Amino acid sequence: MTLSKGHGTCQKKGKMATKANWNYPTAVKFGAGRIKELPEALKTAGITKPLLVTDAGLANLPVTQQTLKLLRDAGIEVGLFSDVKPNPISANVEAGIAVLRSGGYDGVIAFGGGSGLDTGKVIAFMAGQTRPIWDFEDIGDWWTRADPKGIFPIVAVPTTAGTGSEVGRAGVITDETTHTKKVIFHPLMMPKVVIADPELTVGMPAFITIGTGFDALAHCLEAYCAPGYHPLADGIAVEGIRLVLENLPKVAANPNDIEARGHLMSAAAMGATAFQKGLGAIHALSHPVGALFDTHHGMTNAVFMPYVLVVNRDAIEARIARLAAYCGLAPSFEAFLHAVSALRQKLNVPNTLKDFKVDGSKRELIGDMAIVDPTAGGNPIELTKARALEIFDRAMEGRL
Repeated sequence: MTLSKGHGTCQKKGKMATKANWNYPTAVKFGAGRIKELPEALKTAGITKPLLVTDAGLANLPVTQQTLKLLRDAGIEVGLFSDVKPNPISANVEAGIAVLRSGGYDGVIAFGGGSGLDTGKVIAFMAGQTRPIWDFEDIGDWWTRADPKGIFPIVAVPTTAGTGSEVGRAGVITDETTHTKKVIFHPLMMPKVVIADPELTVGMPAFITIGTGFDALAHCLEAYCAPGYHPLADGIAVEGIRLVLENLPKVAANPNDIEARGHLMSAAAMGATAFQKGLGAIHALSHPVGALFDTHHGMTNAVFMPYVLVVNRDAIEARIARLAAYCGLAPSFEAFLHAVSALRQKLNVPNTLKDFKVDGSKRELIGDMAIVDPTAGGNPIELTKARALEIFDRAMEGRL
């Protein structure tokens, strides 16, 4: 329907065939110091006795211990579970469920980076289920197999600015028997409330800050390039990309720049909101490499990023030129590719997978795993095995 010139009536110009499904995230309490509102957030979510789930490396750091003290000072009985690997496995989830059930907890605080957030969400999801975890992989309508009454409420508190899992309805867990990363999905895995406090990210090591920043960039970039009609996701993605390009160097130079850290935290949530449109070959290759070589997910995305851009160029060149213009660059594919490559170099991102201690011994397996990864279908051009191996080879050799 379009408005005719000079009239306040609508004229039908033809039937629109485009259809799409759009979903947007939950309540987010954003800003420095807002961790103090966690007790109230738990009350909003209906949680009286939470289990805080985080990763082993974060459990004893001041950011976690101060949060536990905040809750206990508020009279809240809180437990801690931190048997979580950087690339969490199903055994971590099972152990967390046992702790949650035995302790009589009635909800989860998913706390930390992607591993803590994803594991916490999946523990809350699986706590009241009777079927095995892999029955709820993000395939078709498998999520409808779950008993919604068995899903515990979640409050999410990110301490990195990368995955955006705090505003997502899924968790990535590695099947340790097949070394395959799988996406577990259910709409009720969306946290009831998010506390997005950039002050919590200040103590992260530089490697984690940079890796998670590139993860947010990859989410936004692949969502923007994915085929399909989703102008809402596209708009969110381009602003998320601009925020990362402008603010990640600032945080790397000054880890105490709270304003820049806040922008990165926003970009992380924006990426996870936008990628409901789709992801692509960056993630489809990063997932098997991470599962097989236990590499940091965000940093692996950073390594693959320029090589995927080059291979996808024919399908995305005009779109990337518009993106470059929005980011204040010359309106060309080359300008954006140069900006990504320059950012990698400035922040000491490994240029090749070899620099990341990845070898070619599992090349064929990586190709096989990449093309069946759930993110592969969002690539702008079909991700065949030959194309996946071409990208892998380029990333091994540093060949654009």
